[in-house]
Amino acid sequence: MTDAQETAADTSLRTTGGAPPDDVAPAPIPLLEPREGIPPVVASDDALARVVAAFAAGSGPVAVDAERASGYRYGQRAYLVQLRRDGAGSALIDPVGCPDLSGLGDALRGSEWILHAATQDLPCLREIGMTPTGLFDTELAGRLAGFPRVGLGAMVESVLGYSLEKGHSAVDWSTRPLPDPWLRYAALDVELLIDLRNALEDELDRQGKLEWAREEFDAIASAPPAPPRKDPWRRTSGMHKVRRRRQMAAVRELWTARDQVARRRDISPGKVLGDAAIVEAALALPPNTHALTALPGFGHRMGRRQLEQWQAAIDRAKALPDAELPQPGQTLAGPPPPRAWADKDPAAAARLSAARTAVSELAARLHMPQENLITPDTVRRICWEPPKNPTADAIESALTGYGARRWQIEQVTPLLVRALISAA
Repeated sequence: MTDAQETAADTSLRTTGGAPPDDVAPAPIPLLEPREGIPPVVASDDALARVVAAFAAGSGPVAVDAERASGYRYGQRAYLVQLRRDGAGSALIDPVGCPDLSGLGDALRGSEWILHAATQDLPCLREIGMTPTGLFDTELAGRLAGFPRVGLGAMVESVLGYSLEKGHSAVDWSTRPLPDPWLRYAALDVELLIDLRNALEDELDRQGKLEWAREEFDAIASAPPAPPRKDPWRRTSGMHKVRRRRQMAAVRELWTARDQVARRRDISPGKVLGDAAIVEAALALPPNTHALTALPGFGHRMGRRQLEQWQAAIDRAKALPDAELPQPGQTLAGPPPPRAWADKDPAAAARLSAARTAVSELAARLHMPQENLITPDTVRRICWEPPKNPTADAIESALTGYGARRWQIEQVTPLLVRALISAA
């Protein structure tokens, strides 16, 4: 933050605390307060039209955030959208009352959006018609700049010197009406995002990493939506305990039945039936509801109708012919787990060890996490199936094919060439 920005922040932000006497400990970091108070929640077409007009007339980048009800509701839809822009102030929009925000998205087209951990919010924003053409991710910027803690509260505190109120990040944002303390918390999430973005841009520029960050931001903004996961039931917690194919089929049937109930009732699947209960039932394959009741997660509080639907899922798995049972594992699209390399291909294991060491050392010199310098999966793929002639051009071509950005290719190509040659 520049001296001018600090002065402006000191005069425009209402904070608690003050300068302590010389003989006492320093005051705590000031607690941030909304500059204009808590804005009213926009939940009607007329109110939304006024917000669209105000933000279209505003200037500069737009701070954007979204709140979901993870752990309470089915899916990852947005239940509150927060925005702030110079000339427009802050806005809180209820996507339940205003489910189509494509008009707002159109009004902001061409403007830079500022988000913290953009990949978390972009899917739910896309669902309601909001997709940025360009963005600045303050969490990713903090990673590239070498900050040890990159949560929004930690970044605002370390970079701007203000403390954000904590405690409402994991609440049920589908609650209506939303309590004022929650709305205050939500408004503060965008209060200083513009200031944080400007300070991080200066820091990245000072470190010579600003163009790297811009490449990363462009990649996020232009990335297509993630495809649906194949066989999502395989991600059931505790799945590693399930060995037999018939038991795997029971997990699949129970997971599918739970998902259908959760979707219909619009509640989190974990509130319908826990993963641990699914695994216990699959391992036991109980013959009837009486035996099912004895298993953890299916106790006396569960109604007969519920028990019958879970038993029906287990019975379906039992009745499947062997040819329709799931296979023990998913077909891997890439190399095997690194722990198996020493046995499967000792030369590949040597290449991976050399490459990992080189990447780790370079990341330390650049003061950034290794996974932001280059993804571990990319390193594994290069080392498992390296080019026959590991020249710089060949490595660059392979990295490009795996989706590495230009700055990453420039940084890691020389060290990967040396690692592959030395290991050979």
